[in-house]
Amino acid sequence: MIDEARVRAQFPLLKRELHGKPIVYLDSAASSLQPQRVLDAMTNYYEHSHANVHRGVYGTAEEATNLYEGARRAVGSLIGAKHSPQEIVFTKNTTESINLFVGSWGGANLGPGDVVVLSIMEHHANIVPWLVLQERLGFEIRWIQIDAQGELILEDLDTVLAGAKVLSITAMSNVLGTINPIAELAQAAHRHGAIIHVDGAQSVPHLSVDVVDLDIDLMSFSSHKMLGPTGIGVLWARRELLTSMPPFLTGGGMILDVRTDGFIPADGPARFEAGTPPIAEAVGLAEAARFLEELGLEEVRAHEEALTAYALDRLFEAFGDDLVVHGPRNPDRRGGVISFTLGDVHAHDIAQILDSHAVCVRPGHHCAKPLMRHLGVPATARASFGIYNTQADADALVEALRDATKLFA
Repeated sequence: MIDEARVRAQFPLLKRELHGKPIVYLDSAASSLQPQRVLDAMTNYYEHSHANVHRGVYGTAEEATNLYEGARRAVGSLIGAKHSPQEIVFTKNTTESINLFVGSWGGANLGPGDVVVLSIMEHHANIVPWLVLQERLGFEIRWIQIDAQGELILEDLDTVLAGAKVLSITAMSNVLGTINPIAELAQAAHRHGAIIHVDGAQSVPHLSVDVVDLDIDLMSFSSHKMLGPTGIGVLWARRELLTSMPPFLTGGGMILDVRTDGFIPADGPARFEAGTPPIAEAVGLAEAARFLEELGLEEVRAHEEALTAYALDRLFEAFGDDLVVHGPRNPDRRGGVISFTLGDVHAHDIAQILDSHAVCVRPGHHCAKPLMRHLGVPATARASFGIYNTQADADALVEALRDATKLFA
């Protein structure tokens, strides 16, 4: 079991107060907090090993290169990648990772008559790049719908996937918390000759993920949602698939040779990492990955599932029918994301009242407007848990919401 006090003590931001009250951070789906060891690893790099990578032959340059390349192995270990040095590409974030995949693989492999399959619960980052490419290349986009519980409707999956070249889908909804059956979806996609790309932004920090066992082809995720720094993300792809993809960004660092009449791109991840990469951020990401492995993702999941169950029970007990929570009611089918409406109180008003209690939640459409239209709501308030949250945080959320309902009664 997770030692809550020991874990919380490692996150310095939790020592802050807002409006004279201890901060209750419930916005991990947007961006997680960082443990001290991640911050220390980045500071240590800047103080002792800073140099550009893949260029110099002096001592600190080689140290920096080893740290940067070592980060691929740390991330690969976390997600079960077999050939992590050749399969892990560093980007700015999940959004850039998806754009890289769509622009590179999609641009080279899709055209009129082809089919891309998405779900209605996708984040804009896994919708808009496909819409942009569709406008240029003219392929079809099909949508997997959801039921009243916020779970994928899979009865007609074979019909939706018929003729598809790619299924691109989230492992866990950033709005509904729904945990999708990725292994089942991968099997179905491959049965129809399609590849599968997974948006792992919400799943990698909270679930035990093994890309080999899931039998997926690509996955995108972000450091800043998994206890690491902002400014770096990951695209994992099977080695043979990555090798077949053309460059997406060009310039220094991604070439093998350049002549006045053309160039030859580098092999492996380097062909997608033009320019000076986020070195310190890679060091921080590696430390975050090690931290999560040491905690154990199964223990992380158990802690957050129990906390989500507790929070849901408290919320429904306190507010009854005035509370609408979107997504599965059963905690074992969802992550620690609770998007809700409360009576007639607007989500932004809820968030502002909660802020006065130092409770941090996110109001809005959560970059998922097609899903919001499907749900028939303009916005929700979203409380999302991390490994550092406790039942006391859920209690603080309930008490702050009581205040909100009194103010707007």
